[in-house]
Amino acid sequence: MFQHFFNSQTSARRPLPVLEPLQLMLAGEMRLICLRRSAKTQRYTLRLKPGTRQLVVTMPPRGTLSLARSFLTRHEGWLEARLKSLPEKVQFKHGASIPFEGKMHLITHMQTMTGTVWTETDGSALVLKVAGGAEHVARRVTDFLKRCAKEKLTEATYKYAAELNVSIKRITIKDTTSRWGSCSSQGAISYSWRIIMAPEYVLDYLAAHEVAHRREMNHSARFWTLVQSMCSETERAEIWLKKNGRTLHEYG
Repeated sequence: MFQHFFNSQTSARRPLPVLEPLQLMLAGEMRLICLRRSAKTQRYTLRLKPGTRQLVVTMPPRGTLSLARSFLTRHEGWLEARLKSLPEKVQFKHGASIPFEGKMHLITHMQTMTGTVWTETDGSALVLKVAGGAEHVARRVTDFLKRCAKEKLTEATYKYAAELNVSIKRITIKDTTSRWGSCSSQGAISYSWRIIMAPEYVLDYLAAHEVAHRREMNHSARFWTLVQSMCSETERAEIWLKKNGRTLHEYG
């Protein structure tokens, strides 16, 4: 986490009714800045999420749009330097290597072939082959990863739900940046499709984690005991996510 601080007394102006994203030209491109209010802070903070490159400004309860703009302008140089120092995102295109189920696969465009996307082994190399026009490669790879994530996560979710004898209302696949999964009190579970790029034991752990919330809507000792009773790889998967999870947002 990277942040700068800007002290501010509570403004006399009325608080913003809606926190609309700010636009700011940085490193030659227009970027959206996410604005958030926090009752726990009396100063402006700026955070850059390296994996997603999302810029977030946290404001005091009565912070103003004009002070937020002033704060960003003061740190524009720092932001540009930080953005330029981040590694470039790996695009889903011919010749790029991306992780799939924990192993690197080389994207290979097969323009003369029909079909969509499939995996093959070429000698010692793992290949992700994509048929059709070059302009469709990125979309087809993304769709393939999402489809695989939905299939694997659905299978694992219902397996653990059966073990605990709990119901699942629905399963949704999203592209979240703040969490890998979530479970509502009604049994609606959401997952990040990017988890399909992690090793299989990490995906399996994530499903166990979310299903366990159908019994324990918290992260108490009882919750973790339940998760570990279902998934022996809990600790190993947690370590992997803490060390490597952020890098999964560097693709696509």
